[in-house]
Amino acid sequence: MKPVYPGATVGVLGSGQLGRMFAIAARRMGYRVHTFSPDADTPTGQVADLEVIAPYDDLDAVRRFAANVSVVTFEFENVPAPTARAAAEHAPVRPRGEVLHTTQHRIREKLFLTKAGLPLTPFRTVETPADLARAVAELGCPSILKTADFGYDGKGQVRVTSTDQAEAAWTSIGRVPAVLEAFIAFEKEVSVVAARGADGAYADWGVIENRHRNHILDLSISPAVVPESVAKQARDITRVVLEALDVIGVLCVEFFVEPGGRLLINELAPRPHNSGHLTFDSSVTSQFEQQLRAVCGLPLGSTELLCPSAMANLLGDVWQAGEPNWTAALKHPEVKLHLYGKLAPRPGRKMGHLTALASDPGKALELAVAARNAL
Repeated sequence: MKPVYPGATVGVLGSGQLGRMFAIAARRMGYRVHTFSPDADTPTGQVADLEVIAPYDDLDAVRRFAANVSVVTFEFENVPAPTARAAAEHAPVRPRGEVLHTTQHRIREKLFLTKAGLPLTPFRTVETPADLARAVAELGCPSILKTADFGYDGKGQVRVTSTDQAEAAWTSIGRVPAVLEAFIAFEKEVSVVAARGADGAYADWGVIENRHRNHILDLSISPAVVPESVAKQARDITRVVLEALDVIGVLCVEFFVEPGGRLLINELAPRPHNSGHLTFDSSVTSQFEQQLRAVCGLPLGSTELLCPSAMANLLGDVWQAGEPNWTAALKHPEVKLHLYGKLAPRPGRKMGHLTALASDPGKALELAVAARNAL
């Protein structure tokens, strides 16, 4: 594969904060960036050289977009698969559209993981009332019903607490194709963000612990405090996933850690991931620069951790009492502020994050929480 060198233009399908941080990394390395999405004045568009505004299903606009860049990547897995295919007519798309097709749909993703022999949460597919009844009988209650498509941050999922409540739960998510997952009494949630180059080289940032609030990532801590055997297993599984999918780019594997250290894959994200935001400040090479290196066919950078770190998400709720007290938060000199350029703060909307750097993960977590509380 011929490398795409600095000075060339990289296209991004999607225009959120992941694309914004990718564009910052790309601009720093001398690339131009074009972004494509239905929205205007977006987090990515504010940083990109060109913001193309069109629906994802306007395939002629997608083709024109791809014809003016050297390579296409995405920062949002709900880009329709036909959009990726149309872009691929004019420029390489990395990761491949087939990776997107598999990982953006829970049933396809879980069948892929099952076929690969990887450990994942027990599940059943639900497409009919009979499927639902059989799934609840086999997995029991409580269990979690999730839409096959368009689910993130807790959207499109509902807990099934009893057999009698299952039908109402399915109705609440639109009676669309879904998966029913067994309820896992996990000890903690972790992720491994990893990259694979065009030459097959592999690198990851180790295991990151994630803590959620209302189904939205709240805090990430790196490195996660887990036994070395668990960390090795998580990294080994992640490498198998990237190689089996033939990924060129960055992908995140999210895991549940059960008591005793058993790992179960929760889901995949075929892009830089919220839990990897802290790599922007804590690692030699961030997940965003690594995505750029991989999709452009350049050698992967070092993922060495410069120091332990923790990230605290900033949701729109922080703005409810008015403008946050940035001065108070930034009185902590070890804290970095990242805002995404979103104009309207709303409760539950990701507006930015704080990263704290310290001598150990626990101290980093304390700093990140203290800085956010000071807002």
